[in-house]
Amino acid sequence: MDGLARLKKLREEFSATTCIVGVDEIPGVLSDELLGAPADLPSTGRRYVPINALKVDSREHFPAVPVEESLLTQRWCRAELDAHDPSLARLPDAKLPGVKGIAVLGSTGSIGAQTLDIVRRLPDRFRVVGLAAHSNAEVLSAQQAEFGCAVALYDQAAASSFGIPGGIEAICDLVRRPDVDIVVVSVAGVVGLLPTLAAIESGKWIALASKEVLVAAGEIVMPMARSVGVPIVPIDSEHSAIFQCLQGAPSGSVEALILTASGGPFRGWDLGRLAGVGVEDARRHPTWSMGGKITIDSATLMNKGLETIEARWLFEVPIDQVRVVVHPQSIVHSFVEFRDGSVLAQLGFPDMRLPIQYALLYPERVSAGLPAWSPLDACALTFEPVDDGVFRCLALARESARIGGTMPCAMNAANEEAVGAFLRGQIGFLGIAKTVEDVMEKHNALTVDLPTILEVDRWARETACEAMGVH
Repeated sequence: MDGLARLKKLREEFSATTCIVGVDEIPGVLSDELLGAPADLPSTGRRYVPINALKVDSREHFPAVPVEESLLTQRWCRAELDAHDPSLARLPDAKLPGVKGIAVLGSTGSIGAQTLDIVRRLPDRFRVVGLAAHSNAEVLSAQQAEFGCAVALYDQAAASSFGIPGGIEAICDLVRRPDVDIVVVSVAGVVGLLPTLAAIESGKWIALASKEVLVAAGEIVMPMARSVGVPIVPIDSEHSAIFQCLQGAPSGSVEALILTASGGPFRGWDLGRLAGVGVEDARRHPTWSMGGKITIDSATLMNKGLETIEARWLFEVPIDQVRVVVHPQSIVHSFVEFRDGSVLAQLGFPDMRLPIQYALLYPERVSAGLPAWSPLDACALTFEPVDDGVFRCLALARESARIGGTMPCAMNAANEEAVGAFLRGQIGFLGIAKTVEDVMEKHNALTVDLPTILEVDRWARETACEAMGVH
């Protein structure tokens, strides 16, 4: 179906005159006759504009169109007209109107709790309409009492004991609610995949913190989001930094993306010292306060491997154009190198509330009540290369991305199981990389589709547990 036919169909579905104007830059897709716009309507210089944003009295030419329909039409129009240029950094200009309804997946974790702090500080901008967690029913129930919202738990046994809807479908139903405008995906692991897809299908704005969603299924998630015009705005500090640096950058201007890593608690260690590392040693991150799984990933540098793959999908660059440098101070969150030799960076104290708020309010910037970093008060900023020979997980993640297909999914599932086993004291620290490598060696990458991804995820977890001798 061509663009004109699709727009006509959309108009029929909504029984309203389409409210998109200012698309004359894309000749032949939308006609003046279809739009019903007078010839002297002012040009906006934009590819699409909801009619209620124009500085003209449009009531003479257009019937009243509800805001929700206007926004959905705008999202469709972006997907149709900008399909040739899917750069994440060029999201729709219009903001969601009024107070935004937020669903937080992973509300009992670190990112989820900080998201709720932002909601408390900005009650005129946000309201919580849905919360979901893995198994912490007690904390989730307290959050529900505070915010008076719908809730769901992934763990069905825990959900049953507290009388809370349980299972993955309950979480998907939560994000589909009509009062949800923004879905914050901050669950640990690939469990966030199906709810993210449900949110995309429902046309929700997605603030993404769960990097495993794109690691395992970026080849599915990003094309699907673009096809329906759903924005995916990153929460990870590194990807938020890149996203901010890319504002206004033309397509094709990027030479490289450079992610920074603190180096974790074991920066400068050799393999001999790492062999005796315990769980509490690995949980002592030098700059960030995070959940258990991501803290261990930071210690192994697998976190940077996962972020490298996430950046590849978010910003549509080849994996070898995404680099990593160690930056112990965690002030520079990422760099973008452009083809002309210019390099931009985003700097700030290591506080996740800033990228969370930016993802929720984009493109607005309002006071976050946080201290601003000052170069006059700063310590020296240093950078050094990653020791790939010691921190094997980063190299394994990059290799999985080069192989492609379902290999990143297998790598990610093996890592999740290995980290869990390490946290339970069942394997040593170096056993994490060994388990990931063993599973990758046994996996023949397949073409990606959703059923295959889910099956490979199951197979890789089972294979990893067998390799570790745990159940």
